Amino acid sequence: MMYGKVLALHNVDLVVPPGEFVGLIGHNGAGKSTLLRIVMGLLAPDSGRVSIAGVDVFADPAGARRHLGAVPEEPAVYEFLSAREHLEFVAEVRGVGDVGAALEVADLGSDADRPIREYSQGMRRRTALAAALLHDPDLLVLDEALNGLDPPSAARVRGLLRARVEAGRSVVLSTHVAETVERVADRIVVLARGRVAADVRPGELGDGGLDRLFAEILAPTVG
Repeated sequence: MMYGKVLALHNVDLVVPPGEFVGLIGHNGAGKSTLLRIVMGLLAPDSGRVSIAGVDVFADPAGARRHLGAVPEEPAVYEFLSAREHLEFVAEVRGVGDVGAALEVADLGSDADRPIREYSQGMRRRTALAAALLHDPDLLVLDEALNGLDPPSAARVRGLLRARVEAGRSVVLSTHVAETVERVADRIVVLARGRVAADVRPGELGDGGLDRLFAEILAPTVG
């Protein structure tokens, strides 16, 4: 995948089976957001194929979206609506969704009926996450989705994501925070310079954990 003369992604081969939580980590410019935008169908790759639950994302985008829930780095929400109205609208467009259950995910209390434009970043992210889960997708893709959440909200969201994985759904979480990935992921994929530099289980990291591995991957080549 090229941006002008910049190679954003190269030969990235990633399979996420049902019931797995994959943490995607990398330096700024490593290609994380580009990869997730391709999975979301927002950016077409120069070559290769992306499928979700066996459905090609670009040959059948509507079919793929039925299996996908996504929260991009900048959540897309209708600011003039309240969270309740936003979720009702999304459920109507999709033709499926339990708004009451989604509001419990958002955990906004009485703020659910205030305009989203008055929300904090964390409240917007929780609303976007609730919308992404409305149709109970097989794959949930989150780009820096824990940013802006206070510690109790972040812990609650991590528990929610773990419950989905245990129910057989798949989650891909992109973040730049090593501690978060080590805490929640079943598998950690490290992107560096547009390539998969490591694909490991947390128990395989050894002394120094992900910070040590990341430093080794990004260390300048000598000679």
